[in-house]
Amino acid sequence: MSVQRKPADGFALATMVVLCAIWGMQQVAVKLAAPHVPTMMQMALRSGVAALLVGLLCWLRGERGLLLRGPWRAGMLVGVLFSLEFLFVGEGLRHTHASHMGVFLYTAPVFSALGLHWLVPSERLKRTQWLGIGVAFAGIALAFGGGWLHGGLGPGVLLGDTLGLLAGLAWGATTVAIRVSALSEAPPTQTLLYQLVGGVAILLPVALLTGQAGPITMAPVAWASLFFQSVIVCFASYLAWFWLLRRYLASNLSVFSFMTPLFGVSAGIYVLNEQADLSFAVGAVLVLTGILIVSGAGLLRSASALKPGAT
Repeated sequence: MSVQRKPADGFALATMVVLCAIWGMQQVAVKLAAPHVPTMMQMALRSGVAALLVGLLCWLRGERGLLLRGPWRAGMLVGVLFSLEFLFVGEGLRHTHASHMGVFLYTAPVFSALGLHWLVPSERLKRTQWLGIGVAFAGIALAFGGGWLHGGLGPGVLLGDTLGLLAGLAWGATTVAIRVSALSEAPPTQTLLYQLVGGVAILLPVALLTGQAGPITMAPVAWASLFFQSVIVCFASYLAWFWLLRRYLASNLSVFSFMTPLFGVSAGIYVLNEQADLSFAVGAVLVLTGILIVSGAGLLRSASALKPGAT
């Protein structure tokens, strides 16, 4: 039976804040481990470890054979899209900065909102919501504009930025593919397992063929980074994300992820010694304003529905 999805409420907002903080830090984690583990190998290892954890969770819950008895065609599609996203991320981070990758990767909500607008009637965006998306995206561009102007753009950085944009497109397409297929009603563990298995099946051979399978030196920072990426990001946060997608409107949730680059920059300031300037502060205000424009109405409706006597 189809699940009726609702606008984002306070619980969804709080959960998305936590998820965005986790996702914002993952680019920094990849950069920190890059001297010890090649980026493409990191992408493959984190998918493999997380796939084992999800498989163990399914076994403990009695959810066995999910890959075989589920909507495997849709599962293969999202597995390929997931692999493409992190192939572009892993390769892109070899050429560009983590902050740049954050900007272009998190254009994903724009792509998913556009796709859902055309394919799912209940997810159509109103004029004010389009305005909110525009304001939020302008805020992201402004928040990172100072870094672009001061650092310049060489051919390598441009290549990395392009790969980051392609990663955002792949992530947005993944969200749309899940929402419009039978996976929208599937258990979160099944959806995630399709993606993780696809990730390790594609990314590990790519790492081997491109010479990025080694050398590997498992320094403490590498262990910590891979634990964070595998257990916290790919296992726990993605399960939470797919759980939310089954209960709330995807367009509402995707817009909240505009917060992610803000957390990424904050992590960069404290971990990678990146500089923050006035453009970031103004951009942050614009991003939060855009989120309120797009999702404020849904939050207010949900809040009034919880009041005593509300009908």
